[in-house]
Amino acid sequence: MIQHVGHERHYSEGVDGWHEGDGGKPSWVVVEPDELVDAAKRHGISDQALRTLEHYVPGAGPTPHAHPLRGHVDRSPDGEILLSVPTLSYVSETRDVHTGSLTCVVGPGIVITAEVGDSGIVEAALERLTSGVPIPDEGAGKILAAVVLTLVTRASEVEASLGDAVADTEGVVFSTERVPGDPVERIYDLKREIAEARRALGPIATVVPMLEAEAEGSRRKVRDAPPWMRRTQAVADRLDRHLDAHDQLLDAMLQVHLSQVSVRQNEDMRKISAWAAIAAVPTLIAGIYGMNFRHMPELDWTFGYPIVLVAMGAICAGLYVQFRRVGWL
Repeated sequence: MIQHVGHERHYSEGVDGWHEGDGGKPSWVVVEPDELVDAAKRHGISDQALRTLEHYVPGAGPTPHAHPLRGHVDRSPDGEILLSVPTLSYVSETRDVHTGSLTCVVGPGIVITAEVGDSGIVEAALERLTSGVPIPDEGAGKILAAVVLTLVTRASEVEASLGDAVADTEGVVFSTERVPGDPVERIYDLKREIAEARRALGPIATVVPMLEAEAEGSRRKVRDAPPWMRRTQAVADRLDRHLDAHDQLLDAMLQVHLSQVSVRQNEDMRKISAWAAIAAVPTLIAGIYGMNFRHMPELDWTFGYPIVLVAMGAICAGLYVQFRRVGWL
């Protein structure tokens, strides 16, 4: 019943829900990125849509190195919607944000999807559909809704993980114990990952209004696009604000850390200066009596040597007590 071409997988909606198989409408075709254009041809996507698709699918057409962090929504004269959007995933062990891309071709009663990267959006969206979780919209729009909602959910998980990493970094920066590694390097690494997440989230937030406009344009009798699109736009905007807050918190931590370093350096300089002042006293006295001039009456004193030693010790002790009192030692 299932016809596979290459790595092509088919899913369709029946009376008992979504299942794997090529036998109903709407249907969802999942392919590898390098098979997307050929799959679109096999499933009747128009030539105009195919030409548009080749322009921004990574690895296809005249732009084989299309940037994965640019979102696109196009609509062909025959009504097909072409969507390309970045994806996000997070590796907690290395605190790295990985980006990829997801491309969908939405035709009459069919959606063809290909994903690049390790975000697993397609698999998670398939699980949404086949597990019976309520999905808004209907027909092919239900597949698109599952994909976009999963995309934003995964972005939300990445944002939460970055928030946890920022909280851990805050504990490291303000810890009284020595922690291996440079906090500044850790802060900058996190800022770089947050910047990458925001670069990927920006096109997602941009694509949703474009999808909304396309949906409104395709429904001549309906003024408003599906409500889930507006909710998705609100979530994407909220995630961007949260990421911006994380970035600002890292900026504050960096400033505080640099201030702490400056304070510690000042404390070290005070200690060094105090000990240098204490060491200068016996050095000065020893230097004076080491000049060996002929007329130095103290050299003939019977108790001159112990008196000088006691005087040096007393002066050094007095300086030590005074420096301790003012907090330099």
